[in-house]
Amino acid sequence: MCLAHGVVETPVFMPVGTHATVKAMTPEQLEALSVEILLCNSYHLFLRPGHETIARLGGLHKFMGWRRPILTDSGGYQVFSLSALREISDDGVRFRDHLEGGEHILTPEKAVEIQAGLGSDIIMALDDCLAYPAAHAEARTSMERSMTWAGRCRARFDQLQPAGQSLFGIVQGSVYGDLRRESAAHLIDLDFPGYAIGGLAVGEPKPLMLETIDGVAPLLPEDRPRYLMGVGTPEDLIECVALGVDMFDCVMPTRHARNGWLFTRRGHVVIKHARYKDDPNPIDASCACPVCRTYSRAYLRHLFMSNEILSSVLNTTHNLYFYLDTIRRIRQFIEFQRYEDLLAEARSLQASADSDVLE
Repeated sequence: MCLAHGVVETPVFMPVGTHATVKAMTPEQLEALSVEILLCNSYHLFLRPGHETIARLGGLHKFMGWRRPILTDSGGYQVFSLSALREISDDGVRFRDHLEGGEHILTPEKAVEIQAGLGSDIIMALDDCLAYPAAHAEARTSMERSMTWAGRCRARFDQLQPAGQSLFGIVQGSVYGDLRRESAAHLIDLDFPGYAIGGLAVGEPKPLMLETIDGVAPLLPEDRPRYLMGVGTPEDLIECVALGVDMFDCVMPTRHARNGWLFTRRGHVVIKHARYKDDPNPIDASCACPVCRTYSRAYLRHLFMSNEILSSVLNTTHNLYFYLDTIRRIRQFIEFQRYEDLLAEARSLQASADSDVLE
């Protein structure tokens, strides 16, 4: 995938930098981990410091000192999460921000304008994200609104023609196959350069999530990236690549790191547990990250229990490396045409972790 700020190899995982920063990481540290593309949040940047401020300062890349590609989301999910503070209509969303309580109106056109000001490589159409469960009629209304908004986003994007940016559409329809198919067909008619699958990982059972992805991903053009929004665990990445997904983002590796939850090939380690107080071993002996090469579980537990900033730095480094290494392994197994072996390994490890978690 060739973008204005570099080439992104897929499948790819995008760390989440909500406020123009991946928490506890510098851009230099992210580059050292071979992060290819970041996700930043246009809703939060619109509120503070403001997209116009960032535009005056030379755009998001210059503002945050990041030289590689950036994807910004439209703010649809954040507005969805503010259910008590917002009112949705066919025109857009009226909401009160969570910082100062000010009232704002987010329309599809405004969402494009904000992201154009930020200067990200990939911008997302505004969509109506629906909670699970939802009745079919409610899901249809939400999906049709999202498709109307997608058309308006496309029209405004074509008017602005922002240099070096691409606009992706988002498939909606909850867990209903007929609505997902209708949504996908509508977006394909609008001829986006990439397509996202949204509205999942919002409370539905994982088998239903996978079934929904399996139903919609094959409908999307093979020559355009397919982006699954907000998913998920390392095992989810492996399963969903098999279903045709190319791009992922999730807060899980960074958020879990700050809470002392560390990923390993055998399950997870909750580093605060007393069993690690005198443990001289690395988090994961099979991991080649700089944390596992240098630090013991005992030291990482000490940092976490002491509430040291370094705890978040080291834990985040490890978890991001683990996710990025999972993507590297995915690419290798695809290249050598052995993906079924990787799927079998992941499912076996997941079953073992479910029965014997390293807590």
